[in-house]
Amino acid sequence: MTVGLVKEPPESALSAEHAVPLTPAQAFDALYAFCAPALVRQTYLLTGRRELARESVERAFQHAWDHWPRVARDPDPAGWVRAAAYEYALSPWHRLRPRYRHPEPPPADAADRALLDALLRLPPPYRRTLVLYDGVGLDLPETAAETEASTPATAHRLLHAREELTARVPDLADPALLHRRLAEVASAERLRAPKPLTVRLGSERRARLWTRAAVAVTVAVIGVTVLALRTAPTSYEPPVPAGETIQGVPEKAAPGTLSDAELDLRARLRSHTANGPQRLVPQAR
Repeated sequence: MTVGLVKEPPESALSAEHAVPLTPAQAFDALYAFCAPALVRQTYLLTGRRELARESVERAFQHAWDHWPRVARDPDPAGWVRAAAYEYALSPWHRLRPRYRHPEPPPADAADRALLDALLRLPPPYRRTLVLYDGVGLDLPETAAETEASTPATAHRLLHAREELTARVPDLADPALLHRRLAEVASAERLRAPKPLTVRLGSERRARLWTRAAVAVTVAVIGVTVLALRTAPTSYEPPVPAGETIQGVPEKAAPGTLSDAELDLRARLRSHTANGPQRLVPQAR
C-alpha cells in the first residue's frame, strides 16, 4: 500500500498496546492517530474540498466516539470510521450549504489538476469504488462490502471508472501508476486533521446539546398536554343550530312622509301644555 493514503502501525506500538490495557480515550486516540491523517487525504480525493475533507473525518470520529463500545468491538474499526467519513463526504446535502456552493482553488500542479478534475467527474459510487480499490488498496470483496454492493456490481463500477478516467487522462491506464498518482495528489495538499482531544470534546459537547434539546422538547410536550387537559371541556356541548328562514312574515316597512292634516295635528299638539287639555288639569279648592 502507498504511504500517501494508507499507513501501517509500527510493530512496537502494537506490542505496547497489547501489553498495557488502554482506557477508552487512549484507544480512541490511537485509532485516530493511525487513521485520521490518511483518511483526510482520501476524503479530499472524493470531494475535491479541503475543508469538507477535514469536517468529514472529524464528524466520523465524533460519531465513533459516541458509539465507542460498538466501534471498539468491531472487527475493523478503521473501516467503520472510513465508511462513516465517506458517507458524510459524499452526502448530496452539502451542495445546499452556502460555503460549498463555490469550488475551491484547484491543485497547483497541472497534472494533479487534471487527475482531480477527472476523478470528480465520476459518479459518487464509481469514485468511491476507485478510491477504495486503487487508492486505499482494498481487494474487490472488501470494496464491495464497504460500498454495500455485490462483487460483480463493484467490478463493473471499477472498470467503468477506470475507463472514464483513462479517457480523460490517458497516462493513467496502468493501475500501479494510478495508485501512485492518487497518493501523490492527496499528499501534495496540506491537509491536517484536528487533535483527537478536540474531536472527543466536540463529540461530548454535541451529545450534551442534543440531550438538552431532547429534554426541552419533552418538557414542552408535557406542558402542552397538561394545558390541553386543564382547558378541555369536561362535557359534551352540542353546537348551536344554524338559523332558519320563517316564511309568511311581512317585511317591516319604513314610515312615509306626513300629510298636511298630520302636519297640522302635530303642530297643534306641540302648542298645547304638556299636561294635556285644560279640562283635565285638577283645580285646587
